[in-house]
Amino acid sequence: MADRPSLVDPPIEELLAKVGDSKFTLVAVSAIRAREINDYYNGLGAGRGTVIPPQVTSLSNKSLSLALEELYEGKLEFHRPTPDELERERLDRETAQAHADGANDLDAFTDALRDA
Repeated sequence: MADRPSLVDPPIEELLAKVGDSKFTLVAVSAIRAREINDYYNGLGAGRGTVIPPQVTSLSNKSLSLALEELYEGKLEFHRPTPDELERERLDRETAQAHADGANDLDAFTDALRDA
């Protein structure tokens, strides 16, 4: 009989080392991936191919176990943005919003000219 993996396998210490020793990050990253795996299995018959299937072969059929095994084997990675990257993203969003507002103002101006 094959041994069934548990939360102890993969070892929690090694999982924490992969995410930077933060239990919160480990929980968040694995939960997000587990939801993606659930979405994959729930959408198999719907013809949606937007979610990546599980990247490991496992005795477990639990999505959280699969996510932790993916992280352990290096198939699941995450990137924590730096403050500079967050600021750049915020500026990009503000610029895009300003362009959208400007386009809406131009459309309103054009409509007003046409109605006059």
